[in-house]
Amino acid sequence: MSSAARPVLVVAEKLDAAADMVVDQLNQRDVPVMRFDAASFPQHVTLSAEHGHTGPGWGGVIEDEFRTARLEDIRAVYYRRPGRPQIVDTVPEPFRTWAQNQADCALLNVLAALPVRWINNPHLDRIAAHKPQQLVAATRAGLRVPRSLITNDPEAAREFAKRLDGPMISKPVLGGRLPTREGRSLMVATHKVDAADFDDTIGLTAHYFQEDIPKAYEVRLVVVDGNLFAAKLTGTSDKARTDWRTDYEHIDYDTTTVPDHVATAVRRFMASYGIVFGSMDFAVTPDDDWVFFENNPAGTWAWVENHSGLPIAAAHADYLQGANE
Repeated sequence: MSSAARPVLVVAEKLDAAADMVVDQLNQRDVPVMRFDAASFPQHVTLSAEHGHTGPGWGGVIEDEFRTARLEDIRAVYYRRPGRPQIVDTVPEPFRTWAQNQADCALLNVLAALPVRWINNPHLDRIAAHKPQQLVAATRAGLRVPRSLITNDPEAAREFAKRLDGPMISKPVLGGRLPTREGRSLMVATHKVDAADFDDTIGLTAHYFQEDIPKAYEVRLVVVDGNLFAAKLTGTSDKARTDWRTDYEHIDYDTTTVPDHVATAVRRFMASYGIVFGSMDFAVTPDDDWVFFENNPAGTWAWVENHSGLPIAAAHADYLQGANE
């Protein structure tokens, strides 16, 4: 098969603006695409993978009602927050959970074994998402990070506050949303804390405390194959300055240039995980010092391109297409 006819596999939720934008870029380049959500497997997606008949890799077919792709022809995979496989309701428990785990493992690991370009390979993505390890990797790469404490000991939290002798924030160790009784979801945001309020409830679970970095503005830095796209976010309310995700209406959007030493450290950080995409959060202090908070290896970026015009989707398509080879 000619390289032009080799498809890109896009595995993402059905409603995902970033995936839509990448597919549109690939369509403009006449690169064939097969897109599906892992939640459609095994009810609406069929996988037949065989090993040992065409060399060292897996061969076979993945198909749905619209498209078919041969595994050995796939040129790249864009794997972005797909759902988990869904098993029909007629399968009773505990067999339904067992079947879901089987389907999840089979699809994920067959695809992950393909020797192709990935954004990002899910096994590497999972490791790269761990926030405590990110601070170590960022420090080794040469980035400044906030002083931080993870503890379930109230006294340790008080001692940390004394050593900081300044404002503190608390944030989740693990991202995600909480379901509410009303059936909605609640985001646990970064929030300011006062050590005078610390009590024994800190012992109920792990808490993540950090020094509160003074901000001239913040940066959502999107990295695609070494290309850096920096959106400048200036909060115009107390809520937006503490956690801009809580008050989108009070953010001024712009772009900015990444200092050379930060760019070098960011690329070193990405290489340490073996990933090509990341959505990073930085604070820039009034002294123009860049401070790394965290990296989401499957973070959102469609809104960054929409507000800034930065060509992030095109950079994805360049990499997946192999335009630079």
